[in-house]
Amino acid sequence: MANVLQDAPEMFALCEELELASVNRSPLAMGLLTGRRRSGQALEAGDIRSRPPQWLQGFEDGSGAAPDWVARVDALKGVLTSGGRTLGQGALAWLWARSPRSVPIPGFRSVAQAEQNAGALAKGPLTAEQMTEVDRVLGR
Repeated sequence: MANVLQDAPEMFALCEELELASVNRSPLAMGLLTGRRRSGQALEAGDIRSRPPQWLQGFEDGSGAAPDWVARVDALKGVLTSGGRTLGQGALAWLWARSPRSVPIPGFRSVAQAEQNAGALAKGPLTAEQMTEVDRVLGR
């Protein structure tokens, strides 16, 4: 798992060293990086995010998105939405900038979401300057 909120430097380094692709699940952080999941937003019965397992970070048991995670997403909006990108497209662009070997597997529930995800390809990866700004905003 890797996304702009949960970098995986060891994984990316290993993939580079061994000339492997990294297949990244949850590149949109289960909806946090699309702006659709907010603090206190009720989740549907049976939604894994309503009772998140330990590996699923960014959500609180029974109360939806964790406020500190939503605040990080809000702080990143300016850089991720640059160049006419949607927030989700910016999150995918971060992964491609992080490593050209990255293959994000974003989820979608509608044709419109799939098209929006695919539209990220036309906009390409974030620039080096944008990556530096992401790291600054997140304190990395």
